[in-house]
Amino acid sequence: MKKVWVNCSPWNKQVAITALESGADALVVAEGYGENVRELGLIKTVAKDGDIKLGKDVIQFEIRGKEDEEEAVKLSKSKTLILKMKDWKIIPLENLIAQTEGLFVEVGSSREAKTALGALEKGVDGILLKTTNLNEIKKTVSSVKNVAEKLKLEVAQVTKVKSLGLGDRVCIDTCTNMRIGEGMLVGNSSSAMFLIHSESVENPYVEPRPFRVNAGPVHAYTLLPGGKTKYLSELKAGDETLIVSHQGRTQLAVVGRAKVERRPLLLVEGKVKKRRISLILQNAETIRLVNPEGKPISVVALKKGSLVLAYLEEPGRHFGIKIEETVVEK
Repeated sequence: MKKVWVNCSPWNKQVAITALESGADALVVAEGYGENVRELGLIKTVAKDGDIKLGKDVIQFEIRGKEDEEEAVKLSKSKTLILKMKDWKIIPLENLIAQTEGLFVEVGSSREAKTALGALEKGVDGILLKTTNLNEIKKTVSSVKNVAEKLKLEVAQVTKVKSLGLGDRVCIDTCTNMRIGEGMLVGNSSSAMFLIHSESVENPYVEPRPFRVNAGPVHAYTLLPGGKTKYLSELKAGDETLIVSHQGRTQLAVVGRAKVERRPLLLVEGKVKKRRISLILQNAETIRLVNPEGKPISVVALKKGSLVLAYLEEPGRHFGIKIEETVVEK
């Protein structure tokens, strides 16, 4: 997910409060002002003596010509760069985005932030907002946080549904209410996941819990922000997870609780063209996948030929991070 830091040097208490309340990721402050920030709330600081060390972890760098572009690429191998663009020209920024990662850009408005985040479609990894306009801070942070990663979902055809024995399954309760057509991507493999619908559906058995996804067994993978994955058993309160709609739109959500209980399970297998995918889920009427129209379909109503949504990518991960390697999962 894209990051937004707000400049608060020289110290400006109202700027700091607005950035904190808006959901900014960090405040850039002068040395010695960390305590001032902590009095207001919990947020990372970028400073010589901050949580993120300015001059050590992060370097501010001005792009004035081609030579600066080449130097920036070299520096970015070991540092996070905050780029200042002379005359705010977009071509040098696109050149850098094409060659490296970990780039922040200094901007003065939500309009400039939008340009930086959309450059070459990929955009920069974050922005440093430099303004004392409180409304612009709110607008910019909101626009950055609402830039949703779009995933390409595929239509999978169910090939088998099989009842299994008991096992430990995980319910993920988030701090965000989900709507019809939204849930999380979960799979037996990190490279092939089904879209599991949230418990936002009215039913005669239990009250809807739109903040919850009954996600699957402890061994299953779920997709996280930034393309990472975790085992469901690893998720805990305070972690970030990814809500996905049937159209592939994504939204960051905070985990409020992960609940593991022993329940009867079933296996769902499917295929996308020649690619086979699978997932084990709780065997209950209230557990649902999502059909291509975005409607929830209960796992007990699945049969051979049922169409549901899935997400595929090339296999190969190391501690949840995608790598290039040959992996076979069965």
